[in-house]
Amino acid sequence: MFKEVFDRHSWDEVVDSIYAKTAADVERALGKTKRDLEDFKAMISPAAAPYLERMAQMSNRITQKRFGKTVQLYAPMYLSNECQNICTYCGFSLDNKLRRKTLTGIEMMQEVEFLKKEGFDHVLLVTGEANKTVGVDYLRNAVKLLRPHFANISIEVQPLEQDEYECLIDEGLYAVLVYQETYHKDNYKQYHPKGKKSNFDYRLATPDRLGNAGVHKIGLGVLIGLEDWRADNFFTALHVDYLERQYWQTKYSISFPRLRPAEGLIEPKVVISDKELVQLICAWRIYNEEIELSVSTRESALFRDNIIKLGATTISAGSRTNPGGYSVEPESLEQFEIDDSRTVAEVQEMIERTGYKPVWKDWFEQAVV
Repeated sequence: MFKEVFDRHSWDEVVDSIYAKTAADVERALGKTKRDLEDFKAMISPAAAPYLERMAQMSNRITQKRFGKTVQLYAPMYLSNECQNICTYCGFSLDNKLRRKTLTGIEMMQEVEFLKKEGFDHVLLVTGEANKTVGVDYLRNAVKLLRPHFANISIEVQPLEQDEYECLIDEGLYAVLVYQETYHKDNYKQYHPKGKKSNFDYRLATPDRLGNAGVHKIGLGVLIGLEDWRADNFFTALHVDYLERQYWQTKYSISFPRLRPAEGLIEPKVVISDKELVQLICAWRIYNEEIELSVSTRESALFRDNIIKLGATTISAGSRTNPGGYSVEPESLEQFEIDDSRTVAEVQEMIERTGYKPVWKDWFEQAVV
């Protein structure tokens, strides 16, 4: 279990190690052909800031070598804003007095019709964490209902048990995104004071349950703004390193969500600049040539236009972060505000103008499914 690896590392010692990295450490990391976690520390450290242009060029070359000049497009589809957790950064938090909404099967199909007209063949199903309302039976029905209409179905929901994941995989589920939010165990409880999500260790063990269930792809990430983003990403890399060794047949992806405005939201404890986020994404690509890197509409149009060339391989477009937001109930409460509000057609045009090809359907993933 990853917890055994995690427990061997001290947050404070990791922070000290990252900030102690020197220009020589960065030079050594960039000069290697195969990099380890110490090299990753160097590339995300303040010492690497002067090397950003070199890192960007390397990231561009590596990404094109592995993925070509392509960008995978997907759409999040929010099924419910009901949640039993109190999370200080989320609009769906239990203590927010808002009207809750969970889509019926008929309403799901209305959203499907909209997304299919937009061209999407990859969809990410998102819910709050409410086991009684949107538990495994609800999710199983949703996957079964949507499977004939999409080449690829992913979910971002509450952590489940291994047998529950196996049930969903049997219905055609391809990928599961589960974010630890922060690996700072001592402070984790501050952000998750109530609900099942407050159990740090249970959430930490979720990718292990997914790996044992045989899921095709696992998506990891932290919420940037809660704690030191450099340390949190080191622990994410440590987690990926463990998972790739333990569940080598599974694919992996990393997302980079920054804390965004939402109902009842806390202010970011730590702010990451656009330049630092570029450094982080490039460091991930140089460190791990195979991993998929995803950037959502939380980011600005300008940022997303440029990050396509610098390592991102998957982006969302035309997103709505509220249940039924595309066609059923556009005015329901969002989980967070998006920044890139361009239409799907505008994002597609941007990708093509950049010299890249938008990919709506990944034939390899479809063949695997």
